Amino acid sequence: MFKRINSSALAVVGAAAIAVLPGISAAQQSLTVASWGGAYTTSQIEAYHKPYTAKTGTKITSVDWGGTLGEISAQVKSGNVKWDVVDLEAAEALKGCEEGLLERIDPAKLPPGADGVPAAKDFIPGMILPCAIGVIVYSNVVAFDKAKYGANGPKTLDDFFNVAKFPGKRGLKKDPSVTLEWALMADGVAVGDVYKVLGTPAGVDRAFKKLDSIKSSIVWWTAGAQPPQLLASGEVVMTHTWHGRIVDANVKEKKDFALVWDGQVQIPDLYAIIKGTKNLDAAQDFVRFASSSQPLADQAKYIPYAPTRNSSLALIPASNPNRAYLPNAGHPGRSMSTNSQFWMENQDDLNKKFAAWLAK
Repeated sequence: MFKRINSSALAVVGAAAIAVLPGISAAQQSLTVASWGGAYTTSQIEAYHKPYTAKTGTKITSVDWGGTLGEISAQVKSGNVKWDVVDLEAAEALKGCEEGLLERIDPAKLPPGADGVPAAKDFIPGMILPCAIGVIVYSNVVAFDKAKYGANGPKTLDDFFNVAKFPGKRGLKKDPSVTLEWALMADGVAVGDVYKVLGTPAGVDRAFKKLDSIKSSIVWWTAGAQPPQLLASGEVVMTHTWHGRIVDANVKEKKDFALVWDGQVQIPDLYAIIKGTKNLDAAQDFVRFASSSQPLADQAKYIPYAPTRNSSLALIPASNPNRAYLPNAGHPGRSMSTNSQFWMENQDDLNKKFAAWLAK
């Protein structure tokens, strides 16, 4: 996925401060926003940071982070809060809020959509959390090299698990999240029942039994850059991937990789504010701006991630080539959203079971 591309430290500073927000001193006219680096951070700089600086004069510095709450906890507990706003995934946003690491965000202060629809009805479900507001949605999908299969490549998630019809190695992220959901879907569990089944011991056993059927054919990956590389080298015939990574490889490296949208698991990224920031008012204002209709729509100019507002989707022109790759662009097949509450509550237990299964 784009947002994990080139994770080397990135520091991008906006234009010099030229204005002062009401109630905020000139000395506070700067914000530090932590995100994932690479093309994803670049898309945020272009769609959010630069327009916000132009509007308010607030200087924004962008830094990379590793995605673990420990990085935030260390700042909060030491009283040395260096970041103001952080881009994170929903399970971490829920847990961070529960642990008092993040500031609460008042949903009543979020601006309405560009079409006048109140924010509470404009955002897709699950994107307004007590301490975080969703900005994008990306998808976990299957990809393959069309040069190998042509029109006869895999078409469904079930094909990923069918080593008889599609022999060869397949790439899979070394993580229980998505892996277990896919196993149950491929075993016939309806999308709406996946987490109900996975929430039982029998359901977990069922998922691992399905994974047993392809275990010897799996090449495990741990970094988002790996799936396109595995396909390009021929090490795998198909792979689990973040959809943006494949679009990027096709555009920038002239690859001819195909996406299988059936079984896609959509995951949001959200903006949260770190507890104890000295720039709370400015941070709240920035989050409200960044999660408004036009900036979310503008981000799709730079990266094929779906905005979290319905009004934003309507602002993305058909001429934008990224529109066809948005997760919610009407792709065929099964589609589900990750249940962040489930993963917050069960991550530790399922990580242990996953590790034990890998060791067998």
